Amino acid sequence: MKRKELIRLFENNGWWIKREGHDHTIYTNGIVNEPIPRHNEINDILAKKIIKRRELK
Repeated sequence: MKRKELIRLFENNGWWIKREGHDHTIYTNGIVNEPIPRHNEINDILAKKIIKRRELK
């Protein structure tokens, strides 16, 4: 999955950037944080786990 697609999914579900790390961008919904790796392509298995864990639609 492309990183841009995953970020768009987060932002469409009310998440925003909390901070930029060296290897990750940290997104939050005000309650929990989720690090998103800074790769152009994110492994499909990892992307699916993140989506499932955060219940994104």
